Amino acid sequence: MGLLDSVLGAIGGGGQQQSNDPKALLIAAAVPMLLKALQSGGAGAGQAAGAGGLLSAFEGAGLGSVVQSWIGNGQNQAISPDQVQQALGGGHLQELATAAGISPNEAAGHLSEILPELVNKLTPNGQATAPAGGLDLGGLLGGLLGGNKQA
Repeated sequence: MGLLDSVLGAIGGGGQQQSNDPKALLIAAAVPMLLKALQSGGAGAGQAAGAGGLLSAFEGAGLGSVVQSWIGNGQNQAISPDQVQQALGGGHLQELATAAGISPNEAAGHLSEILPELVNKLTPNGQATAPAGGLDLGGLLGGLLGGNKQA
């Protein structure tokens, strides 16, 4: 039906209703990476880009204020595909592109549209931590796809 159904199909998979929507597949691949980054200390933790260091990779590329705008309660700053490529380098970007079945350049373009709101929805009330009770994926995706900024 829509992007929400595609994302849920990509996450639930099971081989039956697997999504072919690259954005849905990128979201499905990016959510666990971002949650791991947030649970590991997230932005500002001084981690190297690697397992749990996705947000730190953006800070290391001089995009810390951009990432902080996504985490905070204010307006999300935009990011270009080139900045996504610069921040993620080969490792994370290739991993996400492979998961979506697209080229790294295409992934960077989609991620430049997806990441600001995705990080925003993963950090409600400006908190750069994963919820203690677990992730309400339906609520996350509904909010993400609905475009309402949580304050």
